[in-house]
Amino acid sequence: MKAKFTQILYGGDYNPEQWPREIWQQDMELFDEAGINSATINVFSWAKLQPSEEVYDFSELDDIVDMLTKAGKQIVLATSTAALPAWMVKRYPEVARTDYGGRHHKFGQRHNACPNSPVYRHFAKELASRLAERYGKNDNVVCWHVNNEYGGECYCENCEKAFRVWLKRKYKTIEALNKAWNLSFWGHTIYDWDEVVLPNALGEGLGFRGEDEDGTAFAGISIDYRRFNSDSLLENFKMERDAIRQYDKDAAITTNLMGTFKGLDYFKWAKEMDIVSWDNYPSYDTPWSMTAMRHDLMRGLKAEPFMLMEQTPSQQNWQPYNSLKKPGQMRAQSYQTVAHGADTIQFFQLRRSVGGCEKFHGAVIEHVGTAKTRVFRETAELGAELRSIGASIIGAENESKAGIIFDWDNYWALEYTSGPNKDLKYVDQIWRYYEYFYNKNISVDMIPVDADFGKYDLVAAPVLYMVKEGVAEAIEKYVADGGTFVTGFMSGIVDQSDNVHLGGYPGPLRKLAGIWAEEIDALAPEQSNEIVFGDGTRKQCRMLCDILHLEGAEEIAQYGDDFYAGTPVVTKNAFGRGCTYYVGTVPERDGLAKLLDMVCDEAGVRPVIAEETELEVTRRVTETQEIYFIMNFKDQELALPGVFAGKTDILTGRVLTADEQLKKYEVRVVSVPRA
Repeated sequence: MKAKFTQILYGGDYNPEQWPREIWQQDMELFDEAGINSATINVFSWAKLQPSEEVYDFSELDDIVDMLTKAGKQIVLATSTAALPAWMVKRYPEVARTDYGGRHHKFGQRHNACPNSPVYRHFAKELASRLAERYGKNDNVVCWHVNNEYGGECYCENCEKAFRVWLKRKYKTIEALNKAWNLSFWGHTIYDWDEVVLPNALGEGLGFRGEDEDGTAFAGISIDYRRFNSDSLLENFKMERDAIRQYDKDAAITTNLMGTFKGLDYFKWAKEMDIVSWDNYPSYDTPWSMTAMRHDLMRGLKAEPFMLMEQTPSQQNWQPYNSLKKPGQMRAQSYQTVAHGADTIQFFQLRRSVGGCEKFHGAVIEHVGTAKTRVFRETAELGAELRSIGASIIGAENESKAGIIFDWDNYWALEYTSGPNKDLKYVDQIWRYYEYFYNKNISVDMIPVDADFGKYDLVAAPVLYMVKEGVAEAIEKYVADGGTFVTGFMSGIVDQSDNVHLGGYPGPLRKLAGIWAEEIDALAPEQSNEIVFGDGTRKQCRMLCDILHLEGAEEIAQYGDDFYAGTPVVTKNAFGRGCTYYVGTVPERDGLAKLLDMVCDEAGVRPVIAEETELEVTRRVTETQEIYFIMNFKDQELALPGVFAGKTDILTGRVLTADEQLKKYEVRVVSVPRA
């Protein structure tokens, strides 16, 4: 495989088919000036490649590939299947999607194909096959980019029929299906597979006028439909991947994911991808820790370095407030990406489009069309630095002794549940724990529920609402063997079909945690309670409060208010050679930090450097070196940690001094021999 690139790919989405040919040569000259060494092409060119059902025309793409090859650029070649050509929708209207509200769509927009349309699958496979046959032997094609940003749902008759087939494979019998979905509730028992209907606004969905896709009367049905839809789109990816692989045995094959995107089970997808790639588009107020968490999640999907397929060099166009990136911000963001495991830095887009809804989306080459812009200068400066790093960082790993479980089944199930508090969101709760490790510069892996927990000294599983078969047993073994496990409220509640584990919360985690959660109090936004630690420290808590009874666990903290004041809120239970901490509420940031300080100290989990600092310090390692990225994302200048004084910044070749200060968005990269 060519997944291990020989250099950091530095480039991005390039659409010369949107421009007259006299612009092309100007672009090649500007790419050289900016240090651009790669281009992602052909992302939305299906209508040009196949102007009608019977006709293919690759002449323009031939010229584009030839131009980039002669210019020495690495090529990420997309398959163009993310936007249907008009003739296909006109001749075969069933290829278009039907939305949650039951409306069948006409031609328009993108990501608009029904994933279970035999017609769409036929044409998409044929196009991918022809592209691979034509360009698969070109050594400059180092990666195939299948489709683009897979997502969205379809609720058409094809999907309904395919869903029934999927359910038959999963449940085998109608009786098993009725039990899994608890269809005796509301008298919804079914007696034939063709009585299964899709959970949209016309069926079991509780959405108002087809707008709220998170509402459902039967979460079991809706969770299964999420699984089915993810699998359906994955089958599309695998189909194109396999068509490419017939002609190109070497180049990596990927598709660009979207961080914590809710719609697809990315851990399942990653098993089918040669390398994970993703598109990073934080908003103006996204915490840097949230962006870091998404990078770590993308790295965690395969426990390998990943590709950054897209980021903007300046501003976006589709968010409510599309602020410019301040001087130095794009560079710092790019190094944060590399620090957390990226082996590429790629942009959307290389040249700004002249029209359409993305004409104001940032680009390396702005509408003015010259190198005389701040954005171009910053891009060129970063390109020169990345060239100086060369291949030294490629494939370097991020080593962690702490893991946080992230699971899409839990994501879907928690946010489908009706109650106890509408403000409870899965990603927010995961991030609150991640933020602690980020602020402490403790490396952490984002891991699936079937991970090898034994690699970690500490595993946290906030809101592990759905505990599927085998998961509790794996966690028990991990703790019994000496691991430290942290979980809490809304954990261990339901099985894989969203049916409650009977016998008391937290269900199959009850023995492990040594507590029983009798009730769950929901607090409105203006309400709060207090956590009172054993040393008398008081911290605020919000949203949910478990009313706990000790069953072998010891009390670490208790509630300070309400009728359950004086009862446990944070507990610790010895189990085998390890222990489990249970957090029965949503502590404020400083309260969670106090608790996790205690947990990390006991588990022996340490930051990447001993010195405390508000700088982000992240480390990647190879067999011979440790590479430290020191970045300032704060509004004030911060002192360089003393451990780096006298070391050489590999970006500049300058020896760092003990009195050095980093301004906002400044970066230092230090390499030291591995002990």
